[in-house]
Amino acid sequence: MDLRKLKKLIDLVEESGISELEITEGEEKVKIVKGGLVGAAPVTQVAAAHGLSGGIDTRALGPGEASPAAPAEAAHEGHVLKSPMVGTFYRAPSPDAAPFAEVGQTVKEGQTICIIEAMKLMNEIEADASGVIKAVLVENGQPVEYGQPLFVIG
Repeated sequence: MDLRKLKKLIDLVEESGISELEITEGEEKVKIVKGGLVGAAPVTQVAAAHGLSGGIDTRALGPGEASPAAPAEAAHEGHVLKSPMVGTFYRAPSPDAAPFAEVGQTVKEGQTICIIEAMKLMNEIEADASGVIKAVLVENGQPVEYGQPLFVIG
């Protein structure tokens, strides 16, 4: 799909009252979802390669693909904190610093527990529930997808 066409579709969704738009051209499929997420725009591989942004989730799914987060959620007991964007997951503010949150640590809602780097911007991700960190589901420095489980908070 042409980059200019994608950008026009993104602008249309941002300016309109609609919250979601899905377009299929041949075997290409693009889903644009308007969202008020923290930090930089969540984008996936197709949009990121073209440098698109704007506070929306632009996701290219192949035929028959499902959300990668669905099976992982059932395996964990407690509240699952999911990634609000696509980017690179970091547990600490710098390579030599202590992690924001460790397994067994009590966190409060609104407390920063990790960073996701997206489009060269560092986005602090806050706990959306209070409790004890039961599991960290992503390795430091690994890429994460929109909606991917990051932490289990109990």
